Amino acid sequence: FIGYNLQELNNAEEESNSPKIQLAMWDFGQCDAKRCTGRKLSRFGLLKELRVTNGFGGVVLSPVGTHCVSKEDHPIVQRKGLAVVDCSWARLDDVPFVKLRCGAPRLLPWLVAANPVNYGRPCQLSCVEALSAALIICGEEETGELLLAKFKWGHSFLSLNRDLLKAYSKCENGTEIINVQNSWLSSASSVSKSPVNVADKPHRSTEEGSDSESDDGLPPLEENMNHLDLSEGEESEEESETENE
Repeated sequence: FIGYNLQELNNAEEESNSPKIQLAMWDFGQCDAKRCTGRKLSRFGLLKELRVTNGFGGVVLSPVGTHCVSKEDHPIVQRKGLAVVDCSWARLDDVPFVKLRCGAPRLLPWLVAANPVNYGRPCQLSCVEALSAALIICGEEETGELLLAKFKWGHSFLSLNRDLLKAYSKCENGTEIINVQNSWLSSASSVSKSPVNVADKPHRSTEEGSDSESDDGLPPLEENMNHLDLSEGEESEEESETENE
């Protein structure tokens, strides 16, 4: 009887530590794997890593999106999940976006990063910050906070963006979020530049400022198959060009 109750408690604890939303990521190996927040979430079993050939029918946070993520996307996120494209803004040309089958590509509105390297910089979010922000905006605050809790600096992201995230989460659609964003930027005395429409300037997600802890008791890192596939593809192209010459 006692053992049975302990098992029930363990199961309940596991369920409470598991995200209610299906999360995924395409990782193209453009950052330090040991510091990548997306890879860390994967090792915790909170996120699934996708290969280039894998499609994803849910909402995808991607630089090629043309609409802002909003509460309007919540039904899709609940049914089919949320994914992020982990890449460097400086190397967008190296990412085969045309090969990624995204159900609903979306952008994030203006937010401030709290990761160690990019702390205080607008739009320089890591994967976990991007995923958490989208979840909170869509109405999945509990899952968003669950992800951030895995990083010692995670609470700082919520502190820095509390008012904005609260305002964004009240918006019914992407248009309203853009209006809130631009109103916020125009009224902020510390912002010198004019507000930018997210549909005109895609949101950047970077892992340069991710948590640097490597001795976290997690399973060892595995090879990034997307990075290998891209490298092999480039080598094959070079070989074929050489043969043609």
